[in-house]
Amino acid sequence: MQKRTIEQLPLDGRRVLMRVDFNVPLANGMVKDDTRILASLPSIKYALAHNARLILMSHLGRPKGQPKSEFSMAPVAQRLAEILGQPVAFAADCVGPAAEAAVADLAPGQALVLENLRFHAEEEKNGGQFAQQLAALGDVYINDAFGSSHRAHASVVGVPALLAESGVGYLMLTELNHLGRLLEHPPRPFAVLLGGAKVSDKIGVISNLLNIADTLLIGGAMAFTFLRAQGLNTGKSLVEEDKLDLARELLAAAETKHVKLLLPVDVTGAGEIKPGITVRIVPAAEIPDELMGLDIGPKTIAQFKQALTGAATIFWNGPMGVFEVDGFDRGTLAMAQTLVQSGAMTVVGGGDSVSALNKTGLQDKITHISTGGGASLEFMEGQALPGVVAIPDAL
Repeated sequence: MQKRTIEQLPLDGRRVLMRVDFNVPLANGMVKDDTRILASLPSIKYALAHNARLILMSHLGRPKGQPKSEFSMAPVAQRLAEILGQPVAFAADCVGPAAEAAVADLAPGQALVLENLRFHAEEEKNGGQFAQQLAALGDVYINDAFGSSHRAHASVVGVPALLAESGVGYLMLTELNHLGRLLEHPPRPFAVLLGGAKVSDKIGVISNLLNIADTLLIGGAMAFTFLRAQGLNTGKSLVEEDKLDLARELLAAAETKHVKLLLPVDVTGAGEIKPGITVRIVPAAEIPDELMGLDIGPKTIAQFKQALTGAATIFWNGPMGVFEVDGFDRGTLAMAQTLVQSGAMTVVGGGDSVSALNKTGLQDKITHISTGGGASLEFMEGQALPGVVAIPDAL
């Protein structure tokens, strides 16, 4: 998947319209976590070093097509200025006179942050006129927002269709290279560790990876749908009753394709989700009616560790239990530690997986952490992402 990159486009003195993912948490009018800003710094610094007149556009939160002060990009512009150590201009709108005037004032080597794209309903609708207004602000388009590239929004697909020159930034390039390698030629054995609440969220991923992976390990609440599909009692555990037939089909497909599929052999459970509550460890095949499975048990941790230790590539998406609550985080934390100790090429995708990894403090020891939860899942399903398709192939 070789796409035209920022390095293959002339930037000197030109208006570079860069789509970034600055959808960051705010608190008291300040950026609470600047991880996503830092992720796009390589592209931003490259553009500024090459004398671009850099115009950054992003969405933030869910303002539902209306200007709302609590979702303003102004604190983001301020934080970016602090990180860069140079002034960053801010436009009070992303289109129209305010945006046009701010762009006109930009000198080469200077940056500008536009106001929240989603203050306009046309952004999510990929409105033609809105896309034209955005495109009119730039000469070159760069997409460095992998986490937004699974949405066919105006700033993601409408703008590059209108500008003759477009490419991807370094963050996008890194995502495509790492995730693409998993799908095309992963070092083997290739193990996939999936968790989270619902099978329905991961159907496409499981179906696609059954054609690629050597081993598939399933934990989290989604495991209980597979256990119930095998005729086992799952107590009060979360089960998607309408997905039992699908779970049986996936189990049969794994057997047909000779993929080793592992489910929990024991679980840590309780009557309810509450910190400090008494927990019980029971066999996965014999979960009592009054018990809810809330984490994988110690025998499963040992079995999953063994399966992952021999892998050359590991892809992880989704926690093994209710990791936000003490007492039900052991499986997830143990898997994070196992990834780090495995010596494998490790790729982690998805918001909850990343949050769990951050809880361990081991995030710096992972080969690649995807910035796009929904986008990374759709990519791993084998779907073409609209924002990637919109960029021309490499020169």
